[in-house]
Amino acid sequence: MDRPVILHSDMNNFYASVECLDNPSLQGKPVAVTGDPDARHGIILAKNYEAKKCGVTTGEPLWMAKQKCRDIIFIPPRYDRYIQVSQDAHEIYEEYTDRVETFGLDECWLDVTASTHLFGQGKEIADTIRSRIKKELGITASIGVSFNKIFAKLGSDLHKPDATTVIGEDFKSKIWNLPANMLLYVGKATYSKLIKYGIHTIGDLACTDINFIERLLGKNGIMLWAFANGLDQSPVSHVYSRRIIKTIGNSTTTPRDLSDETDIKIILYILAESVAERMRKEHFYCRSVQISIRDNTLFTFERQGRLVLPSCTSQAIFQKAFELYQRNRPANPVRSLGVRACNLIYTEYRQLSFLQDAVKDQKQEDLERAIDRIRERHGHYSVQRGIMLADRKLSHLDPIAEHTIYPESFLKAQHQSQ
Repeated sequence: MDRPVILHSDMNNFYASVECLDNPSLQGKPVAVTGDPDARHGIILAKNYEAKKCGVTTGEPLWMAKQKCRDIIFIPPRYDRYIQVSQDAHEIYEEYTDRVETFGLDECWLDVTASTHLFGQGKEIADTIRSRIKKELGITASIGVSFNKIFAKLGSDLHKPDATTVIGEDFKSKIWNLPANMLLYVGKATYSKLIKYGIHTIGDLACTDINFIERLLGKNGIMLWAFANGLDQSPVSHVYSRRIIKTIGNSTTTPRDLSDETDIKIILYILAESVAERMRKEHFYCRSVQISIRDNTLFTFERQGRLVLPSCTSQAIFQKAFELYQRNRPANPVRSLGVRACNLIYTEYRQLSFLQDAVKDQKQEDLERAIDRIRERHGHYSVQRGIMLADRKLSHLDPIAEHTIYPESFLKAQHQSQ
């Protein structure tokens, strides 16, 4: 049976490249995208090659980058623009395969196994895609080609910018001498633990006794050992596998009419928690939040607002929902409330960021995932927010039973009926 043909496309220095594309005066100058250029403790999020040549690295403080490169230009991020360019790249990918799986805004896996008889072998398809991204989008990409996702990802990391790297059956001679932390999911802590036992390279990991790796790292150790030996068999998701789900929402008719702000907060928190929990289970992040309000005269309206960053936390959803409520407070008491996460992004992997708001949201997400696990074992009410004690009757709503997911067919019907 023939091996699969998997590509991994990584658009080079994505944020900084888009900024230089949109502002030609930045071309040839050292540029860095930062969380807050005016903050004394700001962080470098992305840099172009001119800044990299000066020694500027992602994640370092702005003052340090300025010391290394006096002429560096700091630019705040524009996520809406990055999302648009990412979507443009996806349109190119989908001309070659319907199996496209995102890994952050700038990275993507493509399974082109079924397309080789139409567009050529994997390297030829990769070269064509790179050429089109450069010509049509104005930025460059590095693409790895292999028989599994892990090696394809490693290939795209090996040679930058604007390069195609093939890792085939000769993978042992090509990558086993590389540091083990170049393998996906071998983070800093895991690599430090491996080094303590003399496991420095991918080859060292591959040749270590699997039982020892399991004792050292648990199930993750078995996974990493398989990755190092080229045994990853995880499929590339179908491009439409999650697009059918457009929004995730929850609404409820309250036990009594509400006008007190604390009561509104209780219900919005309950709804936000239920929506966020379902999003995490389904591997979704939302870019905007919508609330629906019905007052005691049965007058109903909806309002929607965008988040600064895509999120799957109840805290981010609640804050936006409550902000929308405050700006659109009804004249009459509230009879029912709804919260809906919209503009969903599907990804099984969270792309880490050094942006201050993103770091805060990532910590909140970790906390809420821990709460998910506790509630799975001990019940939903085993962990509650303090505000829920303000009114036991209001806070005793069962949010899990009221989950609603709005598929594409439902939204089309809604649109046609309006």
